[in-house]
Amino acid sequence: ACVLYNFPDTLVKMGEDKSEQTLICVPGQVLCAISEFTVASEGTYEKLGYIHAALAGIVKLKKREKNTFISVISFGGGSTVPVIGDIVTARITAVHHRMAKCRILCIGKTALNRPYRGIIRKEDVRATEIDRVELHKCFRPGDIVLARVLHQIELNVFHLSTADNELGVVVAISPSSRANSGAETVPMVPVCWTEVQCPVTLIKEPRKVAKVVPEKGEALSRNLELF
Repeated sequence: ACVLYNFPDTLVKMGEDKSEQTLICVPGQVLCAISEFTVASEGTYEKLGYIHAALAGIVKLKKREKNTFISVISFGGGSTVPVIGDIVTARITAVHHRMAKCRILCIGKTALNRPYRGIIRKEDVRATEIDRVELHKCFRPGDIVLARVLHQIELNVFHLSTADNELGVVVAISPSSRANSGAETVPMVPVCWTEVQCPVTLIKEPRKVAKVVPEKGEALSRNLELF
């Protein structure tokens, strides 16, 4: 049986006749131990053998045949937490040898009130020639990227991928803008799927460019100040 915890007392024990039960939880709270028949669903994540709540809200427990699906729905009626498969918009904050770090700004077309953190590992940047990936040639701090959510690592931290052709950098910031924080932001222009160019200085830089329609990239450029 799966035991749900709402500290300090145990409130719900699965294995009863009811097909659905609810209780209130807080972010990071341990909901139950992972087992063969428990499935972490929307608004939850797995860590160290347990399913945790990813947001404050109502816990939904649904029995389907032998499995118990555990999800958390926010009090507003919908989840603002990225789930597996979501396409998110993020800003790159740091680039290291093995991974790039970012802040998730939007889930689909929905802007977040507060950003989540994301990481893009070297092996998840592109689908081919993975062993030849050099992260500093794919992303730079300040870049806006489209990425897919692979899974939730821990509370507010998500593992992302840009391996699909339509994912990657959609707005790259020119070197002059990065060097001078007070300068006007100048988006670079893609010249191919692996390179962008500053329209002012004509300097070219390597990137993992997303294959998106021009209108989408232009819209993101116009809305940079929102982030």
